Amino acid sequence: MSKGRRSRRRGVDAALPRRGLAMSDPVTRHPDEVQTTGRYLLDAAKLRPAGRRALSALAVILCLGGAGMFAYPLVTDVYATEVLQQQLADTYDSPEFEERYVTRTVKTGDPLTRIVIPALGVNAVVVEGTSPAALRAGAGHYPNTPLPGEPGNVAIAGHRTTYGKPFNRIDELAVGETVRLETPLATYTYRVIGHPSEAAGGCPNGACWITTPTDWGVVSPTDGAVLTMTTCHPKGSAAERLIVRAELVKTGPPPSGERAG
Repeated sequence: MSKGRRSRRRGVDAALPRRGLAMSDPVTRHPDEVQTTGRYLLDAAKLRPAGRRALSALAVILCLGGAGMFAYPLVTDVYATEVLQQQLADTYDSPEFEERYVTRTVKTGDPLTRIVIPALGVNAVVVEGTSPAALRAGAGHYPNTPLPGEPGNVAIAGHRTTYGKPFNRIDELAVGETVRLETPLATYTYRVIGHPSEAAGGCPNGACWITTPTDWGVVSPTDGAVLTMTTCHPKGSAAERLIVRAELVKTGPPPSGERAG
C-alpha cells in the first residue's frame, strides 16, 4: 500500500467511533440495546434454578409490600381503637387519673380528656402530647396550651386516616355545631365558629381553613376560651394542615356513668 493510501486510511479510521469506547459508554448505547440486554439477563435468570428462586422471592416481597401498604391504615385503626383506646379509657375512669388531672401531673401519653363530636360520631380519649408515639392513640393535646375549659387556646391534634382517624371528617363540621371536652372536673361545650377572618376558607361548610405545617400561630394564645383542632390535609398527606376552631359556650358537670356520644 502506498504512503498516500495509508494516510487516507488513517483518516477514515479516525472519523469512525472506536468499538470499545462505544460499547463501554452508556450514553452512546441505543435504548433498544439496553432493553435487549435486560431481556437477556431476565431470560438467563429464568433458566437457572437460583435465578428462578431469586425472581420468585422478589415477586413475593413486592406482593407483601403492596399488601402491607394497603393494610397499614386498617391495622393502625384496630390497634388504636381496640387496644390503646380501651387501655386509656380504663385509666381515664380511675381515681388515680382524676388526682393527676387536678394536680396537673399528667404525663405525655397519659389520657387528658375525652373529645365528643356528636355530628361526626366521634368519641375518643385524648392523650397529653403530640409526639408520634402519643398520637398513636388517635388524638393528642398540645402541651403548651391550656387545659379544657381554661381561658386561651386549647389545641388538639388528631389523625385523619390512621390510628382510629378521629379527625377524618372534621372538614364536614358546620358553623354552630358542638364539640364537647369531658374531664373529671367538668364537661366543656364548644361551638364551631370557623375562621376568624371571613376572607379565608377551604371547607364546604366554611367552618375550617387550610394552612402550612409550620403555621404555629393557629395554636398560639387567644383572648377568649377557644378550642382549636388540627389535622393533616389532604387525606393521606402531611403537606398541609386543616384547622377547625370553636368557642367555649357552656360549662357543665362532669359526665357520670357510661360516656356516649
